Amino acid sequence: MKKTLLTLMAIATLASADFTKSGDIVTDSTTGLQWQDDATAASTQLTWQAAIDHCEALTLGGHSDWRLPNINELKSIIDRTKINPAIVSGFANTSSDFYWSSTTLADNSDNAWHVYFNFGYVSYHYNKGTSLYVRCVRAGE
Repeated sequence: MKKTLLTLMAIATLASADFTKSGDIVTDSTTGLQWQDDATAASTQLTWQAAIDHCEALTLGGHSDWRLPNINELKSIIDRTKINPAIVSGFANTSSDFYWSSTTLADNSDNAWHVYFNFGYVSYHYNKGTSLYVRCVRAGE
């Protein structure tokens, strides 16, 4: 019963989310988050620390306060009703591969959580020294 309720709440949240693209930025009106969606979001692969540094150095849409999303933020753009990529509507530049989150695995600080956007899976099996794709986020206005 609890699992069903949580699933229904997640579906309701996803259904009410409104993602709009303007230039190279997708805005989620529910969370207020703004997401990088330029060509480099589908082509840049970096190690975990390099991904953090990349996002912190990014200037996009006149904003320079970008960061690597945590795992909960990254999960918020998954759409499991889609595949290849399993991402909500509005994003044009997404690899169907693994994207880093900033969230370190609690019991193994050598690994971090990531999302596999081919099917929308969440996992932690890659070491931070592995190069995965990077999509940056900011708090928005």
